[in-house]
Amino acid sequence: MRRTANVLALVVVAGVALAGCGAAPGEGPERDPITSPAAPRATPAVPSSSAAAVESVGEPRAVATGLAAPWSVAFLGTTALISERDSADVRELLDDGSTRVVGTIEGVSPEGEGGLLGLAVDDDGRLYAYSTGAGGNRVQRIELTGEPGSLGLGQAETILDGIPSASFHDGGRIAFGPDGMLYVTTGDAGDGDAAQDLDSLAGKILRMTPDGDVPDDNPFDGSLVLSYGHRNPQGIDWADDGTMFASEFGQNTWDELNVITPGGNYGWPVVEGVAGDERYVDPVQQWSPAEASPSGIEIIGGTIFVANLRGAVLRAVPVAQPSESAEYYAGEFGRLRDVTASPDGDLWFLTNNTDGRGDPGPDDDRLMAVAVE
Repeated sequence: MRRTANVLALVVVAGVALAGCGAAPGEGPERDPITSPAAPRATPAVPSSSAAAVESVGEPRAVATGLAAPWSVAFLGTTALISERDSADVRELLDDGSTRVVGTIEGVSPEGEGGLLGLAVDDDGRLYAYSTGAGGNRVQRIELTGEPGSLGLGQAETILDGIPSASFHDGGRIAFGPDGMLYVTTGDAGDGDAAQDLDSLAGKILRMTPDGDVPDDNPFDGSLVLSYGHRNPQGIDWADDGTMFASEFGQNTWDELNVITPGGNYGWPVVEGVAGDERYVDPVQQWSPAEASPSGIEIIGGTIFVANLRGAVLRAVPVAQPSESAEYYAGEFGRLRDVTASPDGDLWFLTNNTDGRGDPGPDDDRLMAVAVE
């Protein structure tokens, strides 16, 4: 393993890579590419964050091994909770590096990219889970019982259901924003037109209260929709100035990193990547799907870290210059699904080589930790 230095030595990659193709290693089947311009035009305004960018990352170490298609990491205090997509198990990380099953989310119907996906924990210590059930994708709130080391799952309360589901493009990331609201990413479930339909929950980023209600200041009256025109967003986080970023899987032409504006239309399926069309919000950076397939993101200080599946890299993007990026650990750990900041300040990332699309090693899948400075 190598120690990679300076994030300040950044490589501009937006808009220069050729389109990827082929369904086998990617996130969803191959479809005809949507034409994108060769030269990106102006992108949204640079956020006003003044936080310093991370300057270096260290040598990764394994925190946990032997996970099965892990998807998300959330924290109850200092205790890490990990979702496993196909088993629908929620695991807790123990002090010795082993994991135990806290419980299994009932009624999960794993198929393809569906199953138990994102996790989040609120300030009251309640677990929120995004999963695929018989009637579509849903968000549930679950009481956690017991103490760390012997946690259990209480009864699940569904706060939102009826999110369109399919064997691909299920979105699935959930997170509490700095405003205390719950944000949820949904995929188009294979129906691109639904992403443009404000009456559909597919292809959206949703914003709701912790009870699943519509906040009064959402951009569309009576609607959970915060933004629309998304294909399959799977990463969300906020910079210190409140700017919201989201990662999104493209089709065959461009994957995206977007700044999310309430009420914004991000163009899918009419456009993919930077289009220079005033009707749609352009991404601040785009990548060839073969080099990216971005899933979870985490912002530490002035740096956005992006976990990439097909690209098999941890990417670092400066908040103040989001059209630039640097790559870490290219190909060393295979597919990367999620990235998060641990309570002790390290950066953690999940590999995703046992999900049916990777090439698992003997210890896969793994939760890795790395120091950042």
